[in-house]
Amino acid sequence: MENRETTLSSEKSLEIISEMINRTKMNIRHGAFHLLFWGWLVALLSLSEYFLDRFTTFEHPWWVWGLTIPGIFVSMIYGYRQGSRQAVQSYTERIYKWIWLAFIVALSTLFVFLGVNEMMHKVGPFILLFAAFAVFLSGIVIKFKPLIFGAICIWVFSVFGIFAGPSIAPLAVPAAVITGYLVPGYMLKNSETKNGKV
Repeated sequence: MENRETTLSSEKSLEIISEMINRTKMNIRHGAFHLLFWGWLVALLSLSEYFLDRFTTFEHPWWVWGLTIPGIFVSMIYGYRQGSRQAVQSYTERIYKWIWLAFIVALSTLFVFLGVNEMMHKVGPFILLFAAFAVFLSGIVIKFKPLIFGAICIWVFSVFGIFAGPSIAPLAVPAAVITGYLVPGYMLKNSETKNGKV
């Protein structure tokens, strides 16, 4: 009788642990929103800056990046709403959030030292280095290989941006976010809607 109760207790414990892991994966999949939102925003802004710089006489094409400020508020509001719906936050979810907070701090520090008025072909490769690091760690934490491969693509485009000439280097940024943010972001979103498995 005692052995049976121990077996049932063990099975129930495994079931509870498995359910918690799956719930954590589903909660982290909400990160697909941030990947897609920032992927599209950065791709559009970097292409806008490129075309304004190459094909117009506009003196300050980098001004388009001011649109990231409302983008930050959109992300914060979405994150707040998602967080308020969750009763408990797992350790994995906290690590995931701290990774991206560290990315924001690193990015802010970069802009303080380089100045906000630098063209994307000058600061873009360095931003990509930080972004690749955050995407790579996120892929490791949630055990999602497309994010890991996306990070590798971002690193490749970062190197391309460093060594390419100023005429094509700015295109490294949209190429990197398409392959490193948008593709994995849509895959993450699709994995949520199809069967809930990563």
